[in-house]
Amino acid sequence: QEFRDANRAAIGFGRGCRHRDICTLQQLQGQAMRIGELARSTGTKAETIRYYEREGILPAADRTDSNYRDYSDEHLATLTFVRRARDLGFSMAQVRELLALSDHDDKPCQDVDQLVQQQLAEIERKIADLTALRNELGQMLRSCQADKIGECHIIGSLGRHAVA
Repeated sequence: QEFRDANRAAIGFGRGCRHRDICTLQQLQGQAMRIGELARSTGTKAETIRYYEREGILPAADRTDSNYRDYSDEHLATLTFVRRARDLGFSMAQVRELLALSDHDDKPCQDVDQLVQQQLAEIERKIADLTALRNELGQMLRSCQADKIGECHIIGSLGRHAVA
C-alpha cells in the first residue's frame, strides 16, 4: 500500500479509531501512534521503520510505560517524506541529504535542485540503458527463425554454442 495523499484512508487500530474502522490519516494526526499504525498509514513495514530509527533517519520514538514506541506527527511527516523520496528513486544517502536540507527553510533551493537534477540524469541514463536492452532483445527475436534449439540464433548470440 503506497502512501500518496494525506486524506487517504488507512486501517486504524486503537486510540482514535475503533478496531477495524477506516480512518483518514488526518484522524490519526495529533495522536500518538504505535508502530503498526504508522506502518499501515504509510505503507512501510514495521521492520523498515525500526531500521530508519537505528540509522537516525527517523528520530527515536518516545516510549510508553509498557515500553511500546509512540510515534508522533513528526514521525508520520518524516516517514512520508522518506517514502516519497525513495519512490522517486533517491538513494538513502540522498534522502539523508534532502532531510537535512528540509530543516533549513530560509536557505536557497539550489542544493535541492542539484540533487533532483542528478536524479533526473540518472533516470534518463537508466531509460537509455533499458531502451538499448529492449532493442537488442527485439533484434535477437527477429534474427531467430529456427525450429530447434540447436539452430537457435538467440542461444548462439548468448554464447552457449555457435550457430552455423
